[in-house]
Amino acid sequence: MFWSAYAPWLPVLGVAVVAALLALLAKRISRVVIFRVARYSPLVDVVVRQCDRAASLLFPLVALQVVWQGAPDDLQSIQGVRHVTGLLLIAAVTWLAVSAMRGVAEGVIKLHPVDGFDNLQARRIHTQTRVLSRIAMGAALVAGISFALMTFPGARQLGASLLASAGVAGLVAGIAARSVFGNLIAGLQIALSQPFRIDDVLIIEGEWGRVEEITGTYVVLRIWDERRLIIPLQWFVEHPFQNWTRSSAELLGTVFLSVDYSLPLEPLREEARRVCEASPDWDKRVCLVQVTDATERSMQLRVLVSSASSGQNFDLRCAVREALIAFIQREHPDSLPRLRADVNAADGVSPLPAVA
Repeated sequence: MFWSAYAPWLPVLGVAVVAALLALLAKRISRVVIFRVARYSPLVDVVVRQCDRAASLLFPLVALQVVWQGAPDDLQSIQGVRHVTGLLLIAAVTWLAVSAMRGVAEGVIKLHPVDGFDNLQARRIHTQTRVLSRIAMGAALVAGISFALMTFPGARQLGASLLASAGVAGLVAGIAARSVFGNLIAGLQIALSQPFRIDDVLIIEGEWGRVEEITGTYVVLRIWDERRLIIPLQWFVEHPFQNWTRSSAELLGTVFLSVDYSLPLEPLREEARRVCEASPDWDKRVCLVQVTDATERSMQLRVLVSSASSGQNFDLRCAVREALIAFIQREHPDSLPRLRADVNAADGVSPLPAVA
């Protein structure tokens, strides 16, 4: 009885096997042709390679679905087979769409490397590409799941009932998903306006770090000591933060020294200039020594130096600070901060304000 019920399937299965084999053959032939054409374009080549595995599944599924649609409607379990194949076809198309978007993103990033010295434009493109591609891939995945659910009659009825009560349900869902939608909108704002980009140097909550990754919901900040700070996207819309590389990576840094009034400034300026010129971290823009404060105890010197990036500026400031301290110790040890007292033989010891 089982054999008699499913005997009509034999010719249909034979046609399905032949159709699937022909589809795989067509995929192989088209793959060779497309790969040969795509090698002349780095962007197309990346997209084609990303879509290769999804296309290998899509071709035979399309062939099988064509065969099932041409089979008699009274064939045993044909509707279930059509439904399952349709679900697999939707999954393959969704996979292909997500792979194509990922390939476009990787191709654009590959065309704009950030390992150059002036990588501002490349980092801008990386930021937009990563954020927008992830939003697009998420939308494609949601659309694929929606199409798959719509193939079930029960899900269509559920959707109709949900639409009928959309007033209350929409309000509840909006309140529940406020942070999700807030991060999504914030991601679009960041991608379009770009207050920061990949590899930008940010100061957030007193932490110094570089933007390592921008996802659809949060940003990963790589702190200087190899820690990772995770910040929701919406935080950047609602709070101020410092971006040291917004329009340029060039930066001014300061070194403060408290010294005695007896220190001559011109030799110190010459020493600071010599240290800057000997350092590869100096960009030859600014090297100044200025007196920024004078109290009853000491005078405060500010050494202002410039570098092409924040990391180089930090190293330059450390080198200048060490060199100037060594210079004062070596050449003018009497000008180091010290305490003083005025001794009067007649009146005894009369301390004066301490000089630090």
